[in-house]
Amino acid sequence: MHSLGALRPREFWRGLARPVPGLGRLRGAYDKKIAGVTCARAEDVAASMLNAADSGPVDAVTGSLNMVSEEFELHNTNQLHYLDRATYVAGFVNAESSAGSVPVSGMGHSSARSLAGFEPERAGSDACSMCARSINPGTVGDGHGGRYTIIFEPYSVGELLAFVAASNFALRRVHEGRSCLSRLVGRQVADDSLSICDDPHAPDGMGSHPVDAEGVPTRRRHLVRKGLFEGTYSDLFDHYLVTGAADAPEPAGNAARPAVPLGRSADPVPASAPHNLVVESGGMSREELIRDTRCGLLVGRLWYTYAVNPTRGDFSCTARSGVSMIRNGEIASPVRPVRITHSLPALFMGITGIGNDARSVVQWASLSSVTPSVRAEGIRVSGHI
Repeated sequence: MHSLGALRPREFWRGLARPVPGLGRLRGAYDKKIAGVTCARAEDVAASMLNAADSGPVDAVTGSLNMVSEEFELHNTNQLHYLDRATYVAGFVNAESSAGSVPVSGMGHSSARSLAGFEPERAGSDACSMCARSINPGTVGDGHGGRYTIIFEPYSVGELLAFVAASNFALRRVHEGRSCLSRLVGRQVADDSLSICDDPHAPDGMGSHPVDAEGVPTRRRHLVRKGLFEGTYSDLFDHYLVTGAADAPEPAGNAARPAVPLGRSADPVPASAPHNLVVESGGMSREELIRDTRCGLLVGRLWYTYAVNPTRGDFSCTARSGVSMIRNGEIASPVRPVRITHSLPALFMGITGIGNDARSVVQWASLSSVTPSVRAEGIRVSGHI
């Protein structure tokens, strides 16, 4: 243990954020109706969400509704004094059915920064629909060498962004060679149809804020632009540590103090994180993505998504529900849960279609994203679990 007198200054550190005159709030990021919501009103919203899922073959419905109103205040020794008011609402519904050969489930979600933008009935009806189309699932088999074309619907793309892709764009991780993309800065890392940006001002984004958790103004930046690895994100500590020089570029403004399940916390030490990962929409409808697929899977929901070897980009996940076999451009039959193993670089390079069905998605206790469906080739799938 070192005494305080033995501590040495960090030579690379160049100070905390300074005040920015005229910095305003984001439009639509604060709703007085959420800030003043009553228990009775919250119960009504939750009931409409659950009732929309309770129909047809569904025999059990569960879910969660989270409404958060916060005042986030920052002060530092550079005379920065900043107060931001923000609201968030997110709902998740799980619908279950035992009407077929095995129990199946479906999930739906909705998130927004205001009650007007929140769609509780859609969360419920999506859960019911996914559950109904999962009844009497078959098995995927081991044909095609165990590799399939997969169309990931928005919620499953959000899972991959949050738990596999995001950390590989952290500035310090890239600089230290711990990202699977470290050697590819400025080079092609994906099919040229893919563009990903971090957008801290995305409407209804759960991570949208005018400043980050250190008081640095936020700005939209591309991480991948038309397949090229273009940008990273960082908080002040990592930015100063990596850039070093006094004439270094402006900090990214990606310090985060995340709270569970939504909003910001008062944690003393921030960490680097994106605000809202946005996959820019393509020109294909969901129907066109399916129609152009000869043999593949449609995946609505992933879980247990892990980076198995982060420096290589290897990951594993389970397609839990909303899984359907696609044959000759048509949805053929539901499929039992399957295990998917792949790598992020191969996933990016294997993209053959991006939909125009973008949705705001927030993974439980994780990152916010805005993404359409994405189709990729050559993904390894093992039999039902």
